[in-house]
Amino acid sequence: MFKSKLITTGYHLPYNPKLNKRARYLRNNMTAAEKRLWSKYLRQFPLPVYRQKPINNYIVDFYCPKLKLVIEIDGETHIKERDIKNDYKRTKVLESYGLKVLRFWNYDILGDLDGLEAVSEVINEELLKRNLSDKRKKSPQPPLIKGEV
Repeated sequence: MFKSKLITTGYHLPYNPKLNKRARYLRNNMTAAEKRLWSKYLRQFPLPVYRQKPINNYIVDFYCPKLKLVIEIDGETHIKERDIKNDYKRTKVLESYGLKVLRFWNYDILGDLDGLEAVSEVINEELLKRNLSDKRKKSPQPPLIKGEV
């Protein structure tokens, strides 16, 4: 559909520039579940989160670059076997860039307040996991031995 040469740099994830117009349209016309998750939770998230972000030949619902986290909201268009296979392939491509993909169903967010809280908890757990692993990677300098400067 929108297959094109991907733009790649050493700093950014590859993306298809032909998807920019569609991504803008989707940002302005979010589904009810996306709107609720955005307005009640992700808008105030402690790290920047982008809506409808092109990555590779896909447009992901939400993307937090600092956590390398993709959040997808699936509705009735993800029920058929063909769609499930496409979602699996999409997830594998995104994971190949070192991204973590979290998927939720519309009804998880729209059902009731407890559902939205449960989704928020899962995302918060990912935030804590990623922050802890970052801190472990940055080990402090070993103490100086007496007489060293």
